[in-house]
Amino acid sequence: MIRILEAKQAGKLMERKAARFGEAEAIVRPILEAVRRRGDKALLEYGRQFDGLTRRSVVVPVAELKAAESAVAPQFKSAVRAAAKNIRAFAKLQLPVAKKLRIAPGIVAGQVVRPLDVVGAYVPAGRYPLPSTLLMTVIPAQAAGVPTICVTSPKVVPEIYATASLLGIQHVFQVGGAQAIAALAYGTRSIPKADRIVGPGNIYVAAAKKLLAGEVGIDFVAGPTEILIIAADGDPRWIAADMLAQAEHDTDASAILLTTSKPLALAVQQEIELQLTTLSTAGTARIAINKNSAILLVASLDEAAELSNRFAPEHLSLHDAALLPLIRHAGGVFLGAASPEAAGDYAAGPNHVLPTSGAARLRGGLSSADFVKVIATQSLTARGLRDLAPTVTTLARAEGLEAHARSVEVRIS
Repeated sequence: MIRILEAKQAGKLMERKAARFGEAEAIVRPILEAVRRRGDKALLEYGRQFDGLTRRSVVVPVAELKAAESAVAPQFKSAVRAAAKNIRAFAKLQLPVAKKLRIAPGIVAGQVVRPLDVVGAYVPAGRYPLPSTLLMTVIPAQAAGVPTICVTSPKVVPEIYATASLLGIQHVFQVGGAQAIAALAYGTRSIPKADRIVGPGNIYVAAAKKLLAGEVGIDFVAGPTEILIIAADGDPRWIAADMLAQAEHDTDASAILLTTSKPLALAVQQEIELQLTTLSTAGTARIAINKNSAILLVASLDEAAELSNRFAPEHLSLHDAALLPLIRHAGGVFLGAASPEAAGDYAAGPNHVLPTSGAARLRGGLSSADFVKVIATQSLTARGLRDLAPTVTTLARAEGLEAHARSVEVRIS
């Protein structure tokens, strides 16, 4: 049964367990090196060992993707198209735009926006195959104008292949785990070298991304999923359902409710137990609820907001949208009781690839801006340079960089 605690007991709950990357990294390092040295041969060996690969190449033929599209249910295709429309609209909203500014007479500064050349999207296909993750990783890259988008996924999942086909993706590879991350980071004969790799995965995928960050761009190193809900009142059935929706992901997932109401806390506690009796994923969800989750009684909603900021949750549900100005750190925020996190997981528009383990203190979720470079430009006229010269030459000589100063003076002498 989920614990009900006083806010003063929140300390250990709010301190996440450090991911055990040491063991995972030790396992992953030789895999990365094997793929770096042996490319496709290593991928085929690991694929047969870990993923049941039977094809002669990790490349999934476009004909197979189209066949999957034809075979899936019409309702699934309609759902993909509807979700894709919303995700694409929001991704376009997030894109940086080219602009210019007259800084001073004769000085114009600006920025241009250019897409990355190659992006790799990792799509999990283990306990829960996630075609929704394909939507969330591919569509922002498409909105950004990335010309080559590669999708890697370890298993043959018709819904994932159909989704790729519906989005017009032609570079799909049946490869998973750390070996997929290595292939995208280094490139092989079959798989192009990516500029950035995005998408969630298990601890071995996360460890590979952590080790290869710098060799290739990544989104972030993801830990277990989490939700924090702030509610002074509301329907306990809705709150319990939202907490279980997160808990069913993984036994390490966490679901936390902050409330000023003890009656609501008790009602949610009872409702969680009731819903677990009929939940098909209760085996996983119950462990996450008992081990990592809690209901915290707080003195005020202001205290709840401050606790939330300390935790910096991946998903934050605010039943009272008026609390939003108090929030500084969250991966994604769901405003109002009628905004379940699951809507954002699939189809509301914003991305479901979000920072976990406190990384929301540093950044928000994946966006189309992750797939572009914003490049600064500057243009000076002769007058602009002449006016700026005393400032530049003074600072250059203060740093001992004489040639810098002379490169200005030679133009105005």
